[in-house]
Amino acid sequence: MAYGVKIAKGDAYKRAALKRRHIRVRKHISGSPERPRLVVTRSNRHMVAQVIDDIAGHTLASASTLDASIRGGEGDKSTQAKQVGALVAERAKAAGVEAVVFDRGGNQYAGRIAALADAAREAGLKF
Repeated sequence: MAYGVKIAKGDAYKRAALKRRHIRVRKHISGSPERPRLVVTRSNRHMVAQVIDDIAGHTLASASTLDASIRGGEGDKSTQAKQVGALVAERAKAAGVEAVVFDRGGNQYAGRIAALADAAREAGLKF
């Protein structure tokens, strides 16, 4: 598996492994104007979700735990991820997007990633 990411130790190894998994996922996933890509970026503290048209290279909608409506919110990180999913779906629908391709960004589809995806589905975004 030569993905061009150097093997390292400790936390750097984890970041390199995440990058390798993301490259592997991106080989099969691409966003188009009809079905843009919903990208999820996760850190220990925050989550960012963007709806991206890869052909034009434009971000159509985005939401984050750093947004004013979510930032001081109550609840744990999974609850905040649900709020981010609902907000990005609302903004994508306002931008005219009905269906997306989900890009988990090399993360495991569980916990906060799954909570964000489920909330976006409940808000009316099709995967």
